[in-house]
Amino acid sequence: MRSFDFAPLYRATVGFDQIADLMDRVLSNDVGQSTYPPYNIEKTDADTYRISVAVAGFAEAELNVEVRENALIVSGRKADEDEGRTYLHRGIATRAFERKFQLADHVHVTGAVHENGMLHIDLKREVPEALKPRRIAIASAAKAIEGTVN
Repeated sequence: MRSFDFAPLYRATVGFDQIADLMDRVLSNDVGQSTYPPYNIEKTDADTYRISVAVAGFAEAELNVEVRENALIVSGRKADEDEGRTYLHRGIATRAFERKFQLADHVHVTGAVHENGMLHIDLKREVPEALKPRRIAIASAAKAIEGTVN
């Protein structure tokens, strides 16, 4: 595993600590990250996204979708239904899971749907008006001087 020192970034920049923390988290957590359950992330429009998680065998009541501190946390815990059953082969994974997705600023969950063994979570980026680019009118020098008469 590679180790990166982000100290020079902290010394030379102001306000970018979230990016450095995110990179540090990704680099340190990726090694032991489970691949269960599989998922897709798709961009459905300019500012909308969909995360689809394969949750075959889980009922809606056994799934939990939560947003906490700019992180989307999807978890599932299967109720114990195996009492009295004897499996000759067990290939369908129904183990408990927790999958975390880091959300960018101004990205909000708009809904979640469970259908055909898939959990679809819709996201939308909603940038506040104050942060959107705006056009500034440029006045001529003559009008600017006239406007400053005392």
